[in-house]
Amino acid sequence: MAGEKTTSARTSWTFVTNHARVLTAIDRDPGVRLRDVARVCRLTERAVQAIVADLERAGYLTHTRSGRRNHYSVVPDTPLRHPAEGGLRVAALLDVLARAHPAHDADDLYDVRDTDADGLPDGLPDEAGQDGERAPLPLGAAAARPSDRLP
Repeated sequence: MAGEKTTSARTSWTFVTNHARVLTAIDRDPGVRLRDVARVCRLTERAVQAIVADLERAGYLTHTRSGRRNHYSVVPDTPLRHPAEGGLRVAALLDVLARAHPAHDADDLYDVRDTDADGLPDGLPDEAGQDGERAPLPLGAAAARPSDRLP
């Protein structure tokens, strides 16, 4: 029984936050629709909207309107928030994530898994968990934009 608790505890957290996943997806495709970010990150669209609002308020992201679409820009010189990352910039995080997962075809960003009638990947519950969180999707499933931020 103790082993069951340990197993459960190991699957209740991830190394990469939903905010980092959303920022990475937007960095890879600045013209991406939030609906597609939600699908790739396995979050609800509403959760992605809230995360994007957080990222914009904190200065990590800006957007401009182009017709009916938004075009996003990551602000690469924004420092990471936690004091333990002392002086690291968001560009460093995005560069590591992009290098860890080489680029795929652009269609991979939008064709991560088969979806059911509700547009969510098969096997996912229709109702989101706490704060709209879904099980994490490996970042390598999304197309990586070549990083030009660091030498």
